Amino acid sequence: MKVFVTGGSGFVGRNLIAMLKGRGDTVVALARTPGAMRTVRGLGAEPQAGDLADVAAMTAGMAGAEVVFHCAAKVEDWGDPAEFHRINVAGTAQVIEAARTAGVRRLVHVSTEAVLADGTPIHDADETRPRAARPIGLYPSSKAQAEAVALAANGNGLEVVVVRPRFIWGRGDTALLPKILEVMRKGQFAWIGGGRFLTSTCHVRNVCEGALLAAERGKPGEIYFLTDGAPVEFRTFITAMARTQGVEPGSRGVPRGLIYALAAVCEFAWRTFPLKGRPPVSRTAVILTGEQVTVNDAKARREIGYAGLVTREAGLAEMAASPATA
Repeated sequence: MKVFVTGGSGFVGRNLIAMLKGRGDTVVALARTPGAMRTVRGLGAEPQAGDLADVAAMTAGMAGAEVVFHCAAKVEDWGDPAEFHRINVAGTAQVIEAARTAGVRRLVHVSTEAVLADGTPIHDADETRPRAARPIGLYPSSKAQAEAVALAANGNGLEVVVVRPRFIWGRGDTALLPKILEVMRKGQFAWIGGGRFLTSTCHVRNVCEGALLAAERGKPGEIYFLTDGAPVEFRTFITAMARTQGVEPGSRGVPRGLIYALAAVCEFAWRTFPLKGRPPVSRTAVILTGEQVTVNDAKARREIGYAGLVTREAGLAEMAASPATA
């Protein structure tokens, strides 16, 4: 069938296109820049020039498509609030507008566990836990709004299904891992609270597996968490990932309460004064990487047949085999 992908040149989008092409689908991917066009074309997809604000371009690219996978998002822990809203919230609404105009049957919205991030523990959360009323940080807040927009659009000819992966990782990561490695190489990395807490994770191809199954079997208007299975100790997992790239994280630690207070002060300073760059730490980063965050994917396994086919061991071995691309 024909499908349309936003964020096709991103980490999830690239892997999703590869899986879609591997099963014989025709893929059109939104491409904002010449580089993005080259990337998606190299994967075998047809690039559709435009961005999330260009409803006409997206509508044209979606013509004849049965499914839209909305993977595009601003994934940062700090930035311009207007940009977060433009990309994550307004962008989602515009993708939905284009899908309706083009007569698309189903839309799979890639969300995140960060929509729960309100500063209270996220321990074995499932889909019955409501989105945070006051998410902490621009990314959690904008993604929570985007998810609400997506779910509200379900019906009247458009079936919307939401997937929520936690901690996307794997070979070819151009977002999270490079930032972690840069801090480690500079000797600036510290384990928040010692790092001896549990985390859920989701390999990028497991994210794609879940998205494809959501498109085929997901119940309209429903949300599905996706993970690699049982949680793992955060420190153990991050250390293993760093070592696949020949980097040692070190043993330095910082108390969680201290770093959270520092993050709050830094955010206030950067919002109030004309300071350059970005704060050295944010509350979003502390909440999502400095304490236990575990979610339960039993619903996805039960209802759509999700299995999480890539194990952590296999994913780490793949990263170690080609460290230059990680």
